Amino acid sequence: MTDAPAPDQIDGAPHPRDTPKLFGHDPQWAEAMAAFDADRFHQGWILAGPKGVGKASFAYHLAGFLLTRPDPAEMSMFGADDADFLHHPTMSLIRAGAAPGLYTLKRPNDDKTGKLKSVIGVDDVRAMGGFFGLSAGGNGRRVVIVDAADDMNVAAANALLKSLEEPPKLATFLLVTHQPSRLLPTIKSRCRTLAFAPLSADAMTQALAQAAPDVRIDTAVAVLGAGSVGATLRLALDKGADRYAQIVDTVGGLPTMDRAKALDLAGAAKPDTVDQIIDLLELFLTRLARSVFTRGGAADNAAPGEAEVFARLCPTPLAARAWADLHLQTLQQVRQGRAVNLDPPTLILDTLFKMEATARQILP
Repeated sequence: MTDAPAPDQIDGAPHPRDTPKLFGHDPQWAEAMAAFDADRFHQGWILAGPKGVGKASFAYHLAGFLLTRPDPAEMSMFGADDADFLHHPTMSLIRAGAAPGLYTLKRPNDDKTGKLKSVIGVDDVRAMGGFFGLSAGGNGRRVVIVDAADDMNVAAANALLKSLEEPPKLATFLLVTHQPSRLLPTIKSRCRTLAFAPLSADAMTQALAQAAPDVRIDTAVAVLGAGSVGATLRLALDKGADRYAQIVDTVGGLPTMDRAKALDLAGAAKPDTVDQIIDLLELFLTRLARSVFTRGGAADNAAPGEAEVFARLCPTPLAARAWADLHLQTLQQVRQGRAVNLDPPTLILDTLFKMEATARQILP
């Protein structure tokens, strides 16, 4: 029997709860500690930022800090040593997924198909009630990590909102989100937001050395990773840079699509690779739309001939707007197609043909 897939872990990389040290998030940690020391620690926190920059790892560290503080009824919160908790026995339980004071809400595995469900549903949120029904133990605190809050459907989000409106005593909710715009405004109003940005080059080097010391990160992978440890590791482990180069080569002749290359790319879209190809197409469109504003700056090529393709396909801010609009449309339509199990090659071909049509509108 194989292990169930994990929505919050990259195959071949450690789980976020196993991260021994955080890199690049000192300002966010300082903000949370200042709120704690001032006795103004919110019961709901939104950890918002690009995917893969360490928000989930931050959440597990913050959960460990909270679950190892002295009982607030017996001791002052002021002056707590932030670093001591890393060596507390509770951290070993967190890494083992067995800490009684921590509950992780994430997309569940479908018992019938063995695959991950596409959303966090209302029943998944309601199941959290059993966690709060247990005796708190320890220091009386309890922490819920929602990873990712973007995965909740509307019913689930409304169910979570009820817990945020009437939170159990000494409960803290940590909502990891890659797209905070998708959260209900009422959820946002009940939480304090910590904003995370892509990691600096130094922080990336340190974080990657910690997470995957044996994985080789070449220049193209580093450029495409754009300050995200998760994205960089996925690209490195799944040969994403090679696939991205194939995409650049396929669309390089637009506004006339090379049909043979398009069919080759679509043919590579199997059940286990289609999501990567979709992600890379979206990344290409994002980089293309931004290229007109970064041209001549520090932006690096992520594939042979990429700069030339960008310069020709996106010569003006107006063209950039057209590509950005296509990206938004593609994101919605392709995700809907994946949700109803449309044929993967068809999804890829449809996206390529939409790119061809956009290029014909832009170019003479």
